[in-house]
Amino acid sequence: MENLNLAESFAEFKEFKNIDRVTMMNILEGVFRNMIKKKYGDDENFDIILNPDKGDLEIWRNREIVPDGEVEDPNRQIALSDALKIEPDFEVGEEVPEMVPIESFGRRQVLAMRQNLISKVMELEKDHIYKKYKDRVGEIVTAEVYQIWKREILLLDDEDNELILPKQEQIPSDRFKKGDQVRAVVIRVEMKNNKPLIILSRTSPLFLERLFELEVPEIFDGLITIKKIVREPGERAKVAVESYDDRIDPVGACVGMKGSRIHGIVRELRNENIDVINYTNNTELYIARALSPAKVSHISIDEENKRASVYLDPDQVSLAIGKGGHNIKLAGKLTGYEIDVYRNVDEEDVEDVALDEFADEIEDWVIDELKAIGCDTAKSVLKLSKEELVKRTDLEEETVEDVLQILKEEFEEE
Repeated sequence: MENLNLAESFAEFKEFKNIDRVTMMNILEGVFRNMIKKKYGDDENFDIILNPDKGDLEIWRNREIVPDGEVEDPNRQIALSDALKIEPDFEVGEEVPEMVPIESFGRRQVLAMRQNLISKVMELEKDHIYKKYKDRVGEIVTAEVYQIWKREILLLDDEDNELILPKQEQIPSDRFKKGDQVRAVVIRVEMKNNKPLIILSRTSPLFLERLFELEVPEIFDGLITIKKIVREPGERAKVAVESYDDRIDPVGACVGMKGSRIHGIVRELRNENIDVINYTNNTELYIARALSPAKVSHISIDEENKRASVYLDPDQVSLAIGKGGHNIKLAGKLTGYEIDVYRNVDEEDVEDVALDEFADEIEDWVIDELKAIGCDTAKSVLKLSKEELVKRTDLEEETVEDVLQILKEEFEEE
């Protein structure tokens, strides 16, 4: 019986597994010593010689020569008469080295030993992957789409390690196919069923932060600091930045000449709108900047309840709220204040009527659609054309016509 291709097994592991020579040698020796202990009860008097590169494997047992009839431990002692058969000039008290053929352990035990070897190598490999990616949490990685499932995507890195991109960590407009290269940030690494589970994300604010570090050298070098990032993945993001060098414009540096730096980030995030604003300790100014692109007229702060009442001209209300309410929601998350938007009141508005007053004639969901674009009164709706209302909302043209007719009749009656 040969060594059951143990040397070849090592070569195979060396080629496909991320294990260095010293570690592999220790694993091999440990496995063989366990096999020796099972057969002989002790392995202290055994030498194991391994040369995997040449495929050499030798096990030597060293025993002390004792007079015939005085052998008490056959594993550690050998009778003089038996020793003389090996070498005719041996004497009592000398040590006899004797090679133990691996076949003597029996085929079943050798096969079990080989299985044990494979198990230990796989365990070490899993531990290596876990530690490697545990140290890379927060880093961007690039991997190839291998398989697409309903709730997640399986990706492979350049070493064929498996990475998971869950559905909830994908940008809603992400559409991948097998073979695509995907960039994402490592957000979590854990052991599940004795297997490393590496979770990626493209929706995490950390992903956007790392993209800025890649595109903006001043951020990478620490000249500009990202104070906070909030996102509605695929829709809008707000990034508050600060520079410790008065000579550097943090917003300008992040956007780049003609948007050169931020364009690449926007494309990676599926055309997510990114507002970069200057961070400030001035709460009112910070909230005003956070509501960009809307222009704020006045802000009233309630520090105790962390609320801000923001007053804007009628044409700025819809900008402050944003499509689907994303702008005001993100501004609130960025600043930490609950923001209430109010339209500046003039004489004409005194005679205006709140949309909620038309609940008997206009369905609630239609009113909610109009409120979402900043139209909370009848006149604020009438100031917009039919085409503009259709464009800004998800309402059908026919529905918009009905709404306009109802609102016009209200003022005609007056």
